[in-house]
Amino acid sequence: MPQVMEFKLPDLGEGLTEAEIVRWLVAVGDVVAIDQPVVEVETAKAMVEVPCPYGGVVTARFGEEGEELPVGAPLITVAVGAQSLPAGAAEAAEAEGSGEAPRPLIGYGSDHSRPARRRRVRPVTAAVSAPVTAPAPAPVPAPVPALGPAAPAAPAGPVPVISPLVRKLAKDGGVDLRALHGSGPEGLILRADVEAALAALRAPAPAPAPAPAAVSAQGERIPLKGLRGAVAEKLSRSRSEIPDATCWVDADATELMAARAAMNAVGGPKISVLALLARICTAALAKYPELNSTVDLAAKEIVRLPSVHLGFAAQTERGLVVPVVRDAQGRNPESLSAEFARLTELARSGRLAPADLTGGTFTLNNYGVFGVDGSTPIINHPEAAMLGVGRIIDKPWVHQGQLAVRKVVQLSLTFDHRVCDGGTAGGFLRHVADCVESPAVLLRSL
Repeated sequence: MPQVMEFKLPDLGEGLTEAEIVRWLVAVGDVVAIDQPVVEVETAKAMVEVPCPYGGVVTARFGEEGEELPVGAPLITVAVGAQSLPAGAAEAAEAEGSGEAPRPLIGYGSDHSRPARRRRVRPVTAAVSAPVTAPAPAPVPAPVPALGPAAPAAPAGPVPVISPLVRKLAKDGGVDLRALHGSGPEGLILRADVEAALAALRAPAPAPAPAPAAVSAQGERIPLKGLRGAVAEKLSRSRSEIPDATCWVDADATELMAARAAMNAVGGPKISVLALLARICTAALAKYPELNSTVDLAAKEIVRLPSVHLGFAAQTERGLVVPVVRDAQGRNPESLSAEFARLTELARSGRLAPADLTGGTFTLNNYGVFGVDGSTPIINHPEAAMLGVGRIIDKPWVHQGQLAVRKVVQLSLTFDHRVCDGGTAGGFLRHVADCVESPAVLLRSL
């Protein structure tokens, strides 16, 4: 007899407690291989494809696209064993037939040497059944569930709810799940059904003919969840905990741009301006290590960090994210350029892993790409400082005693005043500006 294994939403790390289903990659009846991705979820940090540690036939799926599930909630069940598979597909679950413990999930602590397979085999519907066996209720014409005394009688048997998150939402809002007709498969009650019921309970009695102004006065409500919710929480914490200050200076970047052009003229991988600025940052942090630190409030200590894990701001369709370049202090401009390009591409495609977005010790923020000169950004908690770079534009500048048109950039440093005083912050920023104005200064500091 095949063994039915339940696969639950795994702990995706970094303190994440829930994830939203974006897209199912398998259906009930599909044959899946070990470590094959079965669902794409969105956490507060990134989009992640979740691989299943079992091989066999998918017998049930839990949760609809757009629904949030807590860590530990069931995702799918898989019938494991060669007997459960159609002819020609038994090899997909052969590794499970021995009864050995499931392999760790790829991407969550396992050996990454074997890539995940995304093979789809023709669905088998005759050998499996849907997770809910009760007869489906009659279809409801209106999308909003009926409530109150006029609601039809509640169906007999258990309430068709899978997600504990949906149950909690209904309980907190005072919604009787027995009075709802679910819009999901087999009458399954979804989060959208509960939210619609809550909206119906809270909505005032409809006016005969509401004026357009009355509707628009309500405004648009955008949930603070997912990435936007995580950003809001981090920025609020930074503002409440960190006594920040900002200093800034204009610098003549003409020589830096000339040096970059000369480096790129000799062939090979192109060097980006961001990579040169990052190399300047790591050299400055070696000279002023106070700014590569964090504050341990519980121990009342400043912790100076041995490595520079450099975060950089990247704008994506999902919003602003800050990927992290590990051990940036040991990279040359060519290596930094390649890593910036790799992480930026992952960010724009929504494929950054949670580990790519955490652990930063210092942030480089190039807001010049938005066509602005200056900013006073909020520090990326729990870091202690952020270097901001404005646009590099032609401006009149006194050079060697003569008025000339030079390429000028505004640099700003926002820092945690607990880790250092203004003298240290000013010294760091001045060293960065000196390297921008005369790249030879950078060579002397290496």
